[in-house]
Amino acid sequence: MSRMIGTISRGVRAPIIRQGDDIVQIVTSCILDASADAGFEFHDRDIVAMTEAVVARAQGNYASVEDIATDVRAKLGGGTVGVIFPILSRNRFAICLRGIAKGADKIVLMLSYPSDEVGNHLISIDKLDEKGVDPYRDVLTLAQYRELFGYEKHTFTGVDYVEYYEQLIRDCGADCEIIFANNPKAILDYTKNVLTCDIHSRARTKRILKAAGAEIVLGLDDILNQSIDGSGYNEHYGLLGSNKATEDQVKLFPRDCQVVVDSIQQKLYEATGKTMEVMVYGDGAFKDPVGKIWELADPVVAPAYTKGLEGTPNELKLKYLADNEFSDLSGDALKDAIKQKITEKDNNLVGQMVSEGTTPRRLTDLIGSLCDLTSGSGDKGTPIVFIQGYFDNYTTD
Repeated sequence: MSRMIGTISRGVRAPIIRQGDDIVQIVTSCILDASADAGFEFHDRDIVAMTEAVVARAQGNYASVEDIATDVRAKLGGGTVGVIFPILSRNRFAICLRGIAKGADKIVLMLSYPSDEVGNHLISIDKLDEKGVDPYRDVLTLAQYRELFGYEKHTFTGVDYVEYYEQLIRDCGADCEIIFANNPKAILDYTKNVLTCDIHSRARTKRILKAAGAEIVLGLDDILNQSIDGSGYNEHYGLLGSNKATEDQVKLFPRDCQVVVDSIQQKLYEATGKTMEVMVYGDGAFKDPVGKIWELADPVVAPAYTKGLEGTPNELKLKYLADNEFSDLSGDALKDAIKQKITEKDNNLVGQMVSEGTTPRRLTDLIGSLCDLTSGSGDKGTPIVFIQGYFDNYTTD
């Protein structure tokens, strides 16, 4: 009988990882111990993944609010700074905003509306329609925003982020002015020195601002992209991908991850004789249908992965075959015909009707999203994920 189980994703428990721990040895040992505990065997192309958080923690990749302030003041001049398009997050941005505010005399905070880049809503689209506000053209002051929409609170957190961010800035000793706009150029009526805090659209935002006459344009990826007095840093992403560690410290996105995944792959091969794929993952890329939040607040899903995870799926759509090409077949004849079709499929199915409806995304983004959902972000204690059967198909016995 053919094997009945397809892909299996297991959360693997690990010790609490601290700065200086050997992440390569810990992950390798946890996977081997999990096999002994759960009784599963290893195969080529099994996948081992670990959260970016434990990698960064082992590296000690931390920075303080004062480190952020020092870098902001040095790079943006310390006067009036436009801070535009931040996401609405106590974990992701509030601690960064503290450092930014401490590095300036005044912050002009420009919030996108009705939602931030990853889908956290200040207000609903329906309310914009009701009030006749055009988010593509209208620039609102704080007074106008309050008059039109009052004091809205986030669906899940119950926080009024407008009030929260304003108070945070003032508590750090900076003056604060808040506006609402979606055109980056709106900030230039207030200051020519701008820190753009968007994640995935940052290159476009920087280009627009520079072309419109901004004097200094930086992104979060330009802050802490090198060490400040021995602090952590990330040369590629700066503050992007950072999380709150304490009230005065952020954990930055990990760096030098490729050597980590390659080393784990080698150690597992030495221990098992199997070539497994290994990756570091952060946020998955998916959307919450209730809160409308697009999960991906990290600059990438997977900052490092072994070469076997390159590429995109190359899959046939089974229901298309069943409903079209083999609609006259059933039972074993249908199963055998589909298996034969899979065996004979082209190496590149892009654009072919038989692949229409399969997921056109990178493997690392798909697998990273699976890992993020498996490990969770709370107290499961499973920062390592072990996946088997991901590359199997209907022909695999």
